[in-house]
Amino acid sequence: MSASPSALPGSEQRHSARNNRRVAFATIVGTTVEWYDFFIYANAAGLIFAKLFFEPAGADIALLISFASVGLSFLFRPLGAFLAGHFGDKLGRRAMLVLTLVLMGTATTLIGVLPTYETAGLVAPIMLLLLRILQGISAGGEWGGAVLMAVEHAPRNKRGLFGSFPQLGVPLGMLLASGVLTLMSGVITPGAAFEEWGWRVPFLLSFVLIIVGFIVRRGVDESPVFAEIATRKQQTKVPIVELFKKHWLLVVLAALIFAGNNAAGYMTTGGYILSYATAPKGLAMDRTQVLLAITASAALWFVFTLVSGYLADSIGRKKTYLIGYGCLIVTFFPLFWLINTGNIWAMVAGLALFSLGLGLTYGPQAALYSELFPASIRFSGVAISYALGSIIGGAFAPTIATALVQATGTTMSVSAYLLIVAVISTGAVLLTRERKGIDLGIDNQAEQEVGATIFDRRTTSGTASTASTGKVDQGV
Repeated sequence: MSASPSALPGSEQRHSARNNRRVAFATIVGTTVEWYDFFIYANAAGLIFAKLFFEPAGADIALLISFASVGLSFLFRPLGAFLAGHFGDKLGRRAMLVLTLVLMGTATTLIGVLPTYETAGLVAPIMLLLLRILQGISAGGEWGGAVLMAVEHAPRNKRGLFGSFPQLGVPLGMLLASGVLTLMSGVITPGAAFEEWGWRVPFLLSFVLIIVGFIVRRGVDESPVFAEIATRKQQTKVPIVELFKKHWLLVVLAALIFAGNNAAGYMTTGGYILSYATAPKGLAMDRTQVLLAITASAALWFVFTLVSGYLADSIGRKKTYLIGYGCLIVTFFPLFWLINTGNIWAMVAGLALFSLGLGLTYGPQAALYSELFPASIRFSGVAISYALGSIIGGAFAPTIATALVQATGTTMSVSAYLLIVAVISTGAVLLTRERKGIDLGIDNQAEQEVGATIFDRRTTSGTASTASTGKVDQGV
C-alpha cells in the first residue's frame, strides 16, 4: 500500500496533489470530448438523420430506423469493452484512454463529411451505420479506463468525488452537443441551411476537440494500481475468462444497476424527448427552445452528478444510489405530463426534476464499480458491466419509447417502461454490499475477491475497518 499523503514529505505531497488534479482534469476533458461526439449523433438522429439518410423508408419507419441506429452502437460496446478491458488489464489504463479517444473523434469527424441518401443512395446510410459502430466500440472501451484512472489515483476517502469527475463528462458532453446544435439550428444556419450543411459543423468540430483531449490524456501518469501490477508482473493472462468464471453474477448485478439510469438518461441524451417535442405531427414545439431546455437540463445533471460524488463519500455509494432511484421513480410520469402541456417552461421544470435523479444515480457509479472488482481484472469488470448495462438500459430506449407511443398513443406507456427498468436497478443495488474504503491495491486481492454481493461471505478484516478509519490514505 502506498503511504498516505500526510506521511509524505512536503514536495511529494505537492506532487501527488498536482498529479491528482491533472488526472481529474484529463478524465473530465477526455470523457467530455468522447460523449460530445456520441451525443451529437444521438441529437442529429432525432432531428435530421431520418430525413437525410432513411427517408425512402417513409417518415415513421425512417424515424424508428434513425433511433435504432443510435442503439446499434450499443451492440458493439461489449466488443470495445472486451478489447479495452483485456489490454487495459495487461498493458495499462492510459494507453486505452488515448486509443479510444482517437477512434471516437475520427469516426465523428468522418460523419461530418458523409454524402446523404439523395447524393449517394444506399451507400450513405451504410457508411453512417459503420461509423456509428466505430463510435460504439470506442465508447465501450473508454469509460472503464477513465474511471479507473480517476478512482485508482484518488485518496481513499475521496473516491466518490474523484470517480464523479469522468461521469461529469456525460452531462458536459450533452451540454456541449446540444449547445452547438442550438447555435447552428437557431442562429447560424436556421431552416433549410441547417439541413443542407449546418448539421455537419458540430461533427467537424470534433477534430479540434480530439486534439485537445489527446494532448491532455497523454500527459497523465499511469494508474498506480496498474503500475504496481506491471512492476510485479502479476497481470492475468486472460482477464475476461477469469471475470466470467468467478464473478459473472457481479457483472450481471453491476450491469442492472446502470440500466435504469441509462434508460432514463437516453430520453434526453438519445434524442427522444427532442424528437417527440418538435415533431410536426406531435407537439410541434420550437426546435431551438427545446434544445435550450435540454441544454439547461444537462447543466443541472452536471451539478447533481458532482453533488452525488460528495454524497457517495459521505453516506456511501448504495445510499446515494437508492436516493437517486427514488427521485427518478417519482418523476417519470410528471416529466411527460409537463412536456405534454406544450409549454416550454413546463418542460424545463420537468427536465430539472428529472436531472436530479439522473445525477444521483450516475455520480457514484465509478467508485462503486471500481470497488466491486479485484485489481487484476478490474478494467475488464467495470468496462464489460458498463457496456452490458448500456445495452439493457439505453441502447434502444428511444426506439422502444417511439414504438410504445405509436402503439398506445400515450406517453404513459413510456413512463411505465422507465419505471419498470428503474425498479429492477434498485433491486440490483440492494443485492450488493457497500465497499466504501476497501484497499484497491494488488496486495488486497484476496479481500477484493469476496464480499461484493449479499450472496458472498464477508472477510473478517478489511472493508468495514478501512471504511471507518477516515484516513486519507491512497487506495493503493
